[in-house]
Amino acid sequence: MTWKHTFKTSLAGLHTNRSRSALTILGIVIGITAIMLVVSLGAGAQALILGQIQGLGTNTVAVIPGREPSGPSDVTSLYLDSLKEKDVTALEKPTNVPGLQSIMPVVFGAASTLYESNTYQVSVFGGTERMSEMFDLHPSEGYFFDKEDVISRSDVVVLGSKVAEDLFDGNSAINQKIKIKGRNFRVIAVLPPTGGGSLFNFDDMVVVPYTTAQDYILGIKFFNRLIIEAKDGADVDAVAEDVRLTLRESHNIDDPAKDDFFVSTQKDLADRLSTITSALTWFLVAVASIALFVGGVGIMNIMLVAVTERTKEIGLRKALGATNRDILSQFLLEAVLLTAIGGFVGIVLGAGLAFIIAIVLSKGLGVNWQFVFPWNGAILGFGVSALVGLIFGGYPARQASKKSPIEALRYE
Repeated sequence: MTWKHTFKTSLAGLHTNRSRSALTILGIVIGITAIMLVVSLGAGAQALILGQIQGLGTNTVAVIPGREPSGPSDVTSLYLDSLKEKDVTALEKPTNVPGLQSIMPVVFGAASTLYESNTYQVSVFGGTERMSEMFDLHPSEGYFFDKEDVISRSDVVVLGSKVAEDLFDGNSAINQKIKIKGRNFRVIAVLPPTGGGSLFNFDDMVVVPYTTAQDYILGIKFFNRLIIEAKDGADVDAVAEDVRLTLRESHNIDDPAKDDFFVSTQKDLADRLSTITSALTWFLVAVASIALFVGGVGIMNIMLVAVTERTKEIGLRKALGATNRDILSQFLLEAVLLTAIGGFVGIVLGAGLAFIIAIVLSKGLGVNWQFVFPWNGAILGFGVSALVGLIFGGYPARQASKKSPIEALRYE
């Protein structure tokens, strides 16, 4: 029997039992749909996060207090107060870091804000005037604080859009006074909505000069981050190395293994987050693949039932000259066709749902969530579904091929 004839016979067998065939592939469809959804949404999330990071500029270097995490279990770190004003002074010396354009100390914490009878719990972000350009924060009302406000520790505040809405009920907040930690602050600007999916969600934040945040709100003398901009054309990796050497000298550290800080470039951060999101995505793919295994077991059970129901057909075909190999090929091809069709339906359904979810997330979160068609997920899903057909269809096909034609014709 030719493969063309075997293929036609297999299609005819599936078409004869359309309802059973549809129910048989349901597990495969669900499994492939889940894989497509997870891979597509994972790729979209990765693109969003990396886009936010790249938005800070490729010439940005971050200095973070504490020991650099060496693995998933290394989540705690000492020396979280290791970055001080003396470090900023040392880094600003041209002889220490020639490629440095500017440096922004960053502090953050939580506090409650009060306006008349309205209270709101907020995140406090303390920075310099440079953060307006660095984070693309252009107020919808008012103006951002300047260098003089930072130096003089001015009691001025920039409100996130949600904070302004909740405190002032839609009224203008400009030049109004709010209390933070019992101290009066004058509102000089309100930021436009940035969206909950941003790298930094400034909607729920208040932004003040870092000097003001340190002295009057957080009560600290250290920095939570140092964000450094390299000069245009400067080698960012060289700038990062100069920063390391300068801070080791400032902290009297001879052994790099004893660093109480770590330096990260935008490329380092992007690579690290890319690795994390990819690992999480493929872990979820592995979980979703359990549905394929369940679907494979279902296919094997249904095929065994089909072999029993079609015993007379098998006996008749063998009596007309069909060999064991012909019967084996027919039933095995039927199983592979079932799973391949289920895989195709799952790919189309998964991609469609991922596209719809991407649109909903873009509008709901106010971010540019991109739909990414996961070619690797489609190829994996289609290949795995066909493999499931081969593995779980093999036993029923072999059982069918082993039937005696005489006994099969006698079967009632």
